[in-house]
Amino acid sequence: MANLSSSKPRNFGAYSYSAAPCTRTHQIGALFLVVSTFFVTRLFDQWSSESNSVTASIDIQRTYSSGITIDNGVPQWPERGYGSHLSLKIYVYNENEIDGLKELMYGRDGSVKTAACLKGQWGSQVTDLTSSSTIILVKIHKLLMESKFRTSKKEEADLFFVPAYVKCVRMLGGLNDKEINQTYVKVLSQMPYFRRSGGRDHIFVFPSGAGAHLFRSWSTFINRSVILTPEGDRTDKKDTTAFNTWKDIIIPGNVDDAMTKNGQPDVQPLPLSKRKYLANYLGRAQGKAGRLKLIDLSKQYPDKLECPDLKFSGTEKFGRTTYFEHLRNAKFCLAPRGESSWTLRFYESFFVECVPVLLSDHAELPFQNVIDYAQVSIKWPSSRIGSELLDYLTSIPDTDIEGMIARGRKIRCLFVYGPDSAPCSAVKGILWELQRKARRFQQSTETFWLHNGSFVNRELVHFSSWRPPMPLP
Repeated sequence: MANLSSSKPRNFGAYSYSAAPCTRTHQIGALFLVVSTFFVTRLFDQWSSESNSVTASIDIQRTYSSGITIDNGVPQWPERGYGSHLSLKIYVYNENEIDGLKELMYGRDGSVKTAACLKGQWGSQVTDLTSSSTIILVKIHKLLMESKFRTSKKEEADLFFVPAYVKCVRMLGGLNDKEINQTYVKVLSQMPYFRRSGGRDHIFVFPSGAGAHLFRSWSTFINRSVILTPEGDRTDKKDTTAFNTWKDIIIPGNVDDAMTKNGQPDVQPLPLSKRKYLANYLGRAQGKAGRLKLIDLSKQYPDKLECPDLKFSGTEKFGRTTYFEHLRNAKFCLAPRGESSWTLRFYESFFVECVPVLLSDHAELPFQNVIDYAQVSIKWPSSRIGSELLDYLTSIPDTDIEGMIARGRKIRCLFVYGPDSAPCSAVKGILWELQRKARRFQQSTETFWLHNGSFVNRELVHFSSWRPPMPLP
């Protein structure tokens, strides 16, 4: 057996070697190798980090931009968060089943006619938001009545739609503010399903700048309900906004039917090379800072910015056709805020193929989860309205403008109030958003349940035996 303590060197054949002495040169070389390796590793880590950061930002943008896909001209909603298909059931309250509902639709004496609300107080004047708002009220109600997702059975409904034309009724003198408030409370007290859920599964439409504030006690009675409104901000005139991004839904403004119909709209878009102006603003000043700035700017640069003095009466009145003929004559359509943050011109711009420039900092837009508005429009700070804005718009190549117009052409069908049977419509978009909001199990502070699944109130009365008027949650 070999002696492991032997001092004789072992021979490993070809791999045997004798150690060379370590000189100062070796030490310096080793130090250099360590230092250089350290710096190269740091540089590689930094490059790798920057590369991953850029890739991540690209992926995020790609994911956001592809929220909604266009398949043969039909927008396809993403499955994530919405489901693979629409399976919603909505109950629409009948005007005769609830005492007071007719007053909210036609006024105290029934003198407000649906046709008047569809026409609007100012006839065909498309630039008026009040007229547009009253039309939305009637259209959404009518389209839901005809929808294949409507159910006549309350017990199977996911959501309940409460029809009320209060904006139109108020404007035409059918009810005053106090009467609207009292009538809403009376109506709600007769709805057992509203009390059962605390209003969480009930839908209300407030399609004007005033939003739910038309119902003065909204914050007490319908603060849990789903509100459909084009207005996402009223903090300029109210202490609080009625819009809640987690439960409410922004809906598009109503663009004149003559511009959204299939086939040929009344006013056709112009080629970019034929447009006279860089930008335009078609609207009244109303004493609003942003609008006044644009009017002053148009006087300084009349060849670039058109801001005509709109007439609403007399021989120089702007009719529908004249309005859209002016709107189409610029590459960019400027949309500043007015009495409220939302603006109908933003939606109208898509139908004359003019790139909308939003000049309303607090505006909320519909279907933001699925539409990348940065691909089809521009949002510019209202505090920087001036020559800087015109310089920026001038710098944008026509090829980029054409690209934005082409992308806008694909999604503008979501701003058209057509039936949900159409491949693409505002109502179909609203239904997708409602499905995302719907919850299967809902209860209020006044709702209780027992071991057999039955619902009772605080007095242990079974839900089927609840009788109006009921105390509201």
